[in-house]
Amino acid sequence: QVQLMESGGGLVQPGGSLTLSCTISGFTRQSHVVAWYRQASDKKREEREWVATIRPSAVFTNYADSVKGRFIISRDADQNTVYLQMNSLKPEDTAVYYCYLPGDDRWGQGTQVTVSS
Repeated sequence: QVQLMESGGGLVQPGGSLTLSCTISGFTRQSHVVAWYRQASDKKREEREWVATIRPSAVFTNYADSVKGRFIISRDADQNTVYLQMNSLKPEDTAVYYCYLPGDDRWGQGTQVTVSS
């Protein structure tokens, strides 16, 4: 069974940086699309906001307008770890960040990111 584990969240001041990791284990498609989503505390699960996506080749990436130019999604060559480098963080980036495999419809447990002075 596929499992995803996020890590790297924490408290950071506005303008700061954090890098999140998503480790994928268990049986899954050899090549897979991976996405990051986030859920603010006042939003429901179905209102999770898509943040970024990376294709198996790692060449193709897509970003939400709200993070474009500030966040970078990448992956290890072994395809089992995906990163989300977050720069120039703003208070409105505060949320629980989730890793998602659409091909397996599998979510991680999330990691909290808080941007506050």
